[in-house]
Amino acid sequence: MSETDATVVDETSDEAEVTEAPSERKMTLHVEIESAGPCRKRIQVVVPEADVSFIRGQTLDEFAGKASVPGFRPGRVPRKLVEARFGRELADELKQRMLVQSLEQLTVEHKLDPIDEPDMDVEAIEVPDEGDFEYAFEVEVRPDIDLPAFDSITLKREVREISDEDIQKYLDRMLLEYGEKTTHDGAASPGDYLTVSIEFEQGGQTAREVSELSLRIQPTLRFRDAELAGFDTLMDGVSAGESREADMTISKEASHIPMRGETLKAVFSVSEVHRFKPAELGASLLDRIGVESEEKLRDEIRTILERQVKYRQRQSARRQLLELITASSEWELPEELVMKQVDNALHREILEMQQAGYTPPEIRARENELRQQSVSTTRTAMKEHFVLDRIATSEGITVEEADIETEIMMMAFQSGETPRRLRARLVKSGVIENLEAQIRERKAVDVALEKAAYDEVPMEEELVGDLDVEAVDDAVCNIMFARSSTPADAGSAD
Repeated sequence: MSETDATVVDETSDEAEVTEAPSERKMTLHVEIESAGPCRKRIQVVVPEADVSFIRGQTLDEFAGKASVPGFRPGRVPRKLVEARFGRELADELKQRMLVQSLEQLTVEHKLDPIDEPDMDVEAIEVPDEGDFEYAFEVEVRPDIDLPAFDSITLKREVREISDEDIQKYLDRMLLEYGEKTTHDGAASPGDYLTVSIEFEQGGQTAREVSELSLRIQPTLRFRDAELAGFDTLMDGVSAGESREADMTISKEASHIPMRGETLKAVFSVSEVHRFKPAELGASLLDRIGVESEEKLRDEIRTILERQVKYRQRQSARRQLLELITASSEWELPEELVMKQVDNALHREILEMQQAGYTPPEIRARENELRQQSVSTTRTAMKEHFVLDRIATSEGITVEEADIETEIMMMAFQSGETPRRLRARLVKSGVIENLEAQIRERKAVDVALEKAAYDEVPMEEELVGDLDVEAVDDAVCNIMFARSSTPADAGSAD
């Protein structure tokens, strides 16, 4: 069916259908479908007068059977009286039935795959007393995607054996995370922690200040909407009571549009310097982590690192699949739909990193990077989602409760929460649905990987590299505007 061609269903006699149960009678719909933009259809529906009369009579019979009118026994109220007394209610019920039944039928018959609710003004729609019932609406639908035969494609897959050195590096980082912060009286070095106040200046004027912020000296300081490269060089040798300053540029995709691309001066005033003493690997820490022995802990770490290798393989496979499938496709996504899904795409990425065993600082760094490129990143992620959803549907992939339980157990181990508490938090925040969708998409990637041929190449990147980003769980624009005492400033924040 061409998007621009009118589509009219076959008009056959309904005489035989009249004797069917009401729920089994099909309408003889006249439907025209045309393109209204990327992933959007405009649909014109005409319901013939015969179908309108049938459903009107059906609705009136049900009202008459339940109506309670003084002077008449239930079920004995004349239909004319029911029409006169319950005219408005009858009209509303008739319209609802006409819309629901016709929408359900045309969705099946014309294989529509809507993304969202139809865009229609229900209040403005009226069912005429005589003649056909007509209405029109627009709806966002999933793009048509032609999938390749997976057994005919070749993908590259990076491979890596987990070494004892990898496990030790991960363990060392874990011991640092569980370590104790101590005050340092001398000059700071990369890796130390600073308690700072940051004063942002724009055009020579102080815009806003944030105080008592704890920052680790890393090569990059990353906010949700800006970052500062060379932060370790800038703060190397600084002592309590000293200040350092540098320019920062707001991301061109920041939520606060007027500040996109603007350059600010950030003045860092240091009040304290701290160093971390790594925790000792003993019975107390093992009990705190929830493992029986050091050997068990190393086994758990090996499992986490193996999952990280698989995570990288899946991410690489996704990129390759997306490039292969969309290379010859010209379908685009509407901007409104992209903006709706910015947060959903972000949640999914964070969930995958949590399940793969990445630490909170690593996840925050990635989250802030994504937020700085939210629109373009989300557009790519949505195309990926539609491709993987198409694969999952064609392969009949489902998610079982056991799949969700397994993922929650792994996430709980990494976060230090109990599985029960973590699940409750995911349910309360609504993220549990993202978890289910993410598992389904991951299974779709696994199907492609199982069927595809692939060339194995060594994984070049370090599996457990040095942390080089200190992520701040806030946006510069939030600091500048959301914390303002004036309603106007507060309204312009992210």
